[in-house]
Amino acid sequence: MKNKKYIKESMKYIWHPCSQMKHHEKTPLIPIREGRGSWLIDFNNKKYLDVTSSWWVNLFGHNNKIIKQHITKQLNKIEHVMLAGATHEAAIDLSKKLSKLTKLSHCSYGSDGANAVEIALKMSSHYWKRVGLPKKNKFVYLENSYHGETIGALSVTDIPIFRKQYASLIKPYFSVPSPDLRLNKANKTSEEFIQEKIKSLKILFENKHEVISSIILEPLVQCATGMGIYDSIYLKKVRELCDEYEIHLIVDEIAVGFGRTGKMFAHQYEKIIPDFICLSKGLTGGYLPLSVTLTTDKVYSAFYSDKMADAFLHSHSYTGNPLACSAALGTLSIFEKEDVLKNNKIKSNLINKLMIDYKNLPIRSLRNIGMIWAFEVDNKIDIDKFTEYSISNGVLIRPINNTVYFMPPYCISEKEAHHMVAITSEAIKQAI
Repeated sequence: MKNKKYIKESMKYIWHPCSQMKHHEKTPLIPIREGRGSWLIDFNNKKYLDVTSSWWVNLFGHNNKIIKQHITKQLNKIEHVMLAGATHEAAIDLSKKLSKLTKLSHCSYGSDGANAVEIALKMSSHYWKRVGLPKKNKFVYLENSYHGETIGALSVTDIPIFRKQYASLIKPYFSVPSPDLRLNKANKTSEEFIQEKIKSLKILFENKHEVISSIILEPLVQCATGMGIYDSIYLKKVRELCDEYEIHLIVDEIAVGFGRTGKMFAHQYEKIIPDFICLSKGLTGGYLPLSVTLTTDKVYSAFYSDKMADAFLHSHSYTGNPLACSAALGTLSIFEKEDVLKNNKIKSNLINKLMIDYKNLPIRSLRNIGMIWAFEVDNKIDIDKFTEYSISNGVLIRPINNTVYFMPPYCISEKEAHHMVAITSEAIKQAI
């Protein structure tokens, strides 16, 4: 069996992310040879439907011709040039397009989501120092939030399994109650529940605004805590409080941007403009690592000076890599040529209809926004058996504790959606 060879070698040489390696003694790794559309294919030619979009990054399928053409075209020009003291066409074109889409004016590039968050946090705090308010250097984040695992990003992440082991390295900041609707245990109306959370935030801002630089949040969906969805009015109210108390609003669109929630960007459900937007994952359609932090003219201007020491000095060797930028341009070209959001709405409605019988399963809190579905399975479900059955029957799923979710590529077909829904349903029954 070819798979066994690659599993053995991978276990010997690779320390896999977000994994307890010993668990793979019982649950083998899946060695992937290639991908086509919504499918991943192993070395034994077994196919797996990629219903998590390879960790929420793949928008238009594996081996997408359009994105590959953009990368190949760029590869024949220049593979990389440093973005310090030089520039290139792909980064310029991408920045212009992102500026138009977000209404923000300047792009600072990185390699991944955590890096985008680090840039936003540093830039926000540094801004206040540049304008004579150096005490404004603390951050506010939501309970159950996730913004990455580098030290700065981890300091505004509130998921214990990621944070606990590094607590001694992390500066203490301010956490506020999450608006995740699953936490509404008192059966309040959505408006009452949100208002309660906003009240807590307002009290914090009133008492601590002189030392608060920014608040960072994942708009509408707290993904890593189990796809916790909340009402968009929360975003509007937070923006109003930020304006009132002179605090920056950072929206982490890394997982939910580029159409995932039904809008191009999740914060656009309300007519607000953040001070910073962090983008990654779907930015390149899942092809190459790239992130970007966008901000305003006002923030940019505070660093514009004759002195090098006044600059924002954050960089990586591969900042704004031309190949990665070309992949992002290929991804955006699909949005420009096709009505992706409209097509996604049709697919979302179809999948909701396919899931109508899920109401009879031992699950709770079935929820959907855009191209995201999630629910919690009852305690009587053996989640390991559920996952094993799904994968063995060609659905590559990765639950978050007892939360099962779908976040498929936008190219998923009706037949593939049927397969996803049917196998998952049967897996739940088999795991009782």
